[in-house]
Amino acid sequence: MSWGYDKDNGPDTWPNLFTAARGHKQSPVDLNTNWIWYDQELEKRPLVISYQQEPSLYIENPGLSFKAHITANSTISGGPLGNDTYRLIQFHFHWGPDDASGSEHTVNERSYPCELHLVHYNATKYKSFAEAVSQSDGLAVIGVFIKTGPRDHEGFKVISDNAQKVKCRGNKLNTGVPFNPEVLLPGDTTKYWTYEGSLTTPPCNESVIWIVLQQEITVSTGQLQALRNLCCDECGSKRIPANYRPPLPLGTRKIAASFPQ
Repeated sequence: MSWGYDKDNGPDTWPNLFTAARGHKQSPVDLNTNWIWYDQELEKRPLVISYQQEPSLYIENPGLSFKAHITANSTISGGPLGNDTYRLIQFHFHWGPDDASGSEHTVNERSYPCELHLVHYNATKYKSFAEAVSQSDGLAVIGVFIKTGPRDHEGFKVISDNAQKVKCRGNKLNTGVPFNPEVLLPGDTTKYWTYEGSLTTPPCNESVIWIVLQQEITVSTGQLQALRNLCCDECGSKRIPANYRPPLPLGTRKIAASFPQ
């Protein structure tokens, strides 16, 4: 049986199938601001996001999400990443059936309708994502909360406008549209929470430095519906179910913030 988000193969069952999912550094978590400490060193060593334009955005429906592949040399450094540079390899989304839930991380137990994950690997130490994914310092993921509003988000249009073209599982598309991932970031990327965690999908490797931005972005209801209309089968008859993993225990880990709480 493959993993998924239905009752018989959803997040509660993953620890039975994947050893890493039983670990103590699993993600996502609830970002409880009462337990977060302000790390002034993060403010002194700013997070540097250096994203480059893709000549043509390549998108895919892998069956349980919407995924965009990145080929340009887009990187992040600074902040909690030490002296290493991490290269963006892909981004994808998690969402719910309505605006009441959908994000994987929560803030003081509050959910957002959707969460964007920009996935990077440690290009200073490792030659590829495949090599880095099993290493404790191998990956860094920027999480961006998404809420809905009355207006379209200009940067999101290439995604919402082309989502129908990858409606079914296995569909892939070279959009022919130049795209810089930075258009999906909020105006303020200096305020974020960071902690040591894992991939939120199997195999759930505990190899991720999480950077969750405080400021969200807003897309229109119609734009988010374009993701909700995607299907998890090849014929396009079954929509992708709510594809988010609920928050897991923080345990002995600490969450640091780049700004006072």
